[in-house]
Amino acid sequence: MTNDRESRIPSDRPATSAAGPSPLAPRITLRSPAELADALPYMLGFHPTDSLVMVTVHGEGGRFGGRLRVGIPAAPAEWEDTARQVAECLVRGSERRDAKPDGIVVFLCQDPADGESGQRVMTRLRPLAQRIRLACGALDVPVMEALCISGGRYWSYCCPDERCCPAEGSPLAATGTSVMAATATFAGLQVRGSLREIEGRMTPLRGGAAAEMERALDRAAAALVPKILDGATRKEVGAETVTLARALMRRMTLAPPVEGGPGADDWDDALLGHDEAATVILGLQDREIRDVAAEWMEGEDAAPALRLWRALARRCVGAYGEHAAAPLTLAGWVSWSTGDEPTARIALGLALRADADYRFAQLLHHACNEGIDPEGLRACLREERRRREPRRKRAAATTRPPGRRQAQPRREPRRTAGSDQ
Repeated sequence: MTNDRESRIPSDRPATSAAGPSPLAPRITLRSPAELADALPYMLGFHPTDSLVMVTVHGEGGRFGGRLRVGIPAAPAEWEDTARQVAECLVRGSERRDAKPDGIVVFLCQDPADGESGQRVMTRLRPLAQRIRLACGALDVPVMEALCISGGRYWSYCCPDERCCPAEGSPLAATGTSVMAATATFAGLQVRGSLREIEGRMTPLRGGAAAEMERALDRAAAALVPKILDGATRKEVGAETVTLARALMRRMTLAPPVEGGPGADDWDDALLGHDEAATVILGLQDREIRDVAAEWMEGEDAAPALRLWRALARRCVGAYGEHAAAPLTLAGWVSWSTGDEPTARIALGLALRADADYRFAQLLHHACNEGIDPEGLRACLREERRRREPRRKRAAATTRPPGRRQAQPRREPRRTAGSDQ
């Protein structure tokens, strides 16, 4: 490593986009490229795949600050613009929140393609690393270290010393075996799998199930969209959607999966009928219905809601890909509300990939990246739920069939001190 300053990361703020650290967090000291490569999943909360990651460094002690992760563009013609944009975003964001960084650490993470070696990946991505160094230098912020991580090994683009950074690369520490892993676990940092695995839990179904689901969505669209557009029946659709979603959450609560990951997702998929899923997906396209669903973000609601939103995102297939923005945003919101910021950012990023103009996802993504406390939004949603309850009860009272009197409570006989209880 070409810079001899120590770098420290906070133990409680893994991030995947520009986000500042907590000043009160305990510190973990990193002194070499090997320790930087080992620390990366703990900084992000997951193992990045096909990712460009940049981390700001501040002060004499080399404190790590804001982090940014984007996918590596497949076309080399896009690398120069990408380098300029990510450098500008990270540096300006750091200046806005804290101060201009004293340096930046860069990671290029990409698995080898079929027949390709990790060393070949490193060589192929070297021009991208160079463009990032030039873009950061143009903003008067040096790149202190640039690492390529591929095929279980890492290389430094900055260190010419073969003794510590050999041409064939250096092996990464086995997962969970390093001092960094033990320290991070003690400090409460979690690695939630790989980026590809987390995204896969919210990726649309394929094959025969996808074809059946698209037909169910066609049926639901033909039945529900005219009602949603008609103000007279819109509230009826909303009530039915909320009631059905609640029923599906109860079903999931009563049938918890035996294992996590893809096995749990298969279990959840089997709990939902195509027509049920289609009805809720179409209903969530209405903003007011979605906002009611956003209230299920804490307590006993959070876990089944997250399972439901992930399952619905997987059902947004074919021509209904953009419809995934609603359940993906809700999945990101529940994850953020319950403290899982890395997964929240991934889900919200997928929502914006489904619909770049989806305003709710834009606002949540920005707030999460800026390190804003989600409690403010939680409080607003709780208050809205409290205000809506009296309205719901009044509406139920006014919709009783005519000619029927409201049932009167039966009077209990007055009891004396000596009467039977």
